[in-house]
Amino acid sequence: MWMMLFFALPLLAISYIGWHVWCLLPLSGIWKTFIIGCMVGCFLLTFANFSRSTDGMPMPAAIFCYEVANSSLIILLYLFMLFLLLDLGRLVRLIPRTLLYNNWTTAIGIFVFMTILFTYGYFHYMHKYREEIQLTTKKPLVKPLKLVMMSDLHLGYHNRREELHRWVDMVNEEHADIILIAGDIIDMSIRPIKEERMFEEFHRLNAPVYACIGNHEFYSGEPDAQKFYEQAGIHLLQDACTIVGDLCIIGRDDRTNRHRKPLADLMKQADRKKFTILLDHQPYFLEQTERQKIDFQFSGHTHHGQVWPISWITEHVYECAHGALQKGDTQYYITSGIGIWGGKFRIGTRSEYVVVTIR
Repeated sequence: MWMMLFFALPLLAISYIGWHVWCLLPLSGIWKTFIIGCMVGCFLLTFANFSRSTDGMPMPAAIFCYEVANSSLIILLYLFMLFLLLDLGRLVRLIPRTLLYNNWTTAIGIFVFMTILFTYGYFHYMHKYREEIQLTTKKPLVKPLKLVMMSDLHLGYHNRREELHRWVDMVNEEHADIILIAGDIIDMSIRPIKEERMFEEFHRLNAPVYACIGNHEFYSGEPDAQKFYEQAGIHLLQDACTIVGDLCIIGRDDRTNRHRKPLADLMKQADRKKFTILLDHQPYFLEQTERQKIDFQFSGHTHHGQVWPISWITEHVYECAHGALQKGDTQYYITSGIGIWGGKFRIGTRSEYVVVTIR
């Protein structure tokens, strides 16, 4: 049902946008048909991405299909909202009808506005925010610990090796004791990761890496994802605990696996005398972590909606869609992610990595 809505609603929106474009542009019917056909074609390319047809294409063609199709979803969202706003203005007679019919001034104005908005969204995405958190504990520590935490890298056709190289350089500048990743390292397909040998970049990291798995690792093929983690030297915690110095790190399997262990069972393996950190990709049922008296939970998945107003939706779906939270003695941080799914735009949200100091 959700997949049907995912494709049906954009098709209805495209019909609405297409009608407005037809009315607005003072061009011949052939040119209007061509422009609207290009819009529809960009959207239909998303079917190639979701069906994984792009894996059979030459790499440049696959990259083009991914970036154009998924970017068009966000651009169409904003065109829909813009035309809806103009229609509401016309309904209350603030905007004259002539402004939306055969009007080059309006057409050029919309084009300029969209270009500025999405140029900003792209460069805002490319800037990675450094979020710093200070944690204190009564549990024994030999020394203060510095951790870098990330989630939702979404490596693939759009976040490629060159971008990963830049992220690794940023993380290495922190000189962390440990690096933690809360899932979705892989986007949708393992193919670009293999062809660009992205596992080599993880070997450049100057601290050990521990990670849990995310829902996109299941979409890309869990066995292939596990093999990539192994090649990259990432310690995968899939319903498992490990002791790293004064820390006990617990990694949950993603809730995509309906047979994952209950957190209470998983905690039977944990050393509660040490500072406990839970990596759980999707931030649902946060009260379970509090109930198990875990010190800190790190999650991702939400992307904080990526763009406004989807961020409003995530804020209603999740108890905490982004940022810090405390429940009892348990502290949480839900990250908006360093990478992104789909188009490389951040509007009203941000891409980030988290630097945590535990004292």
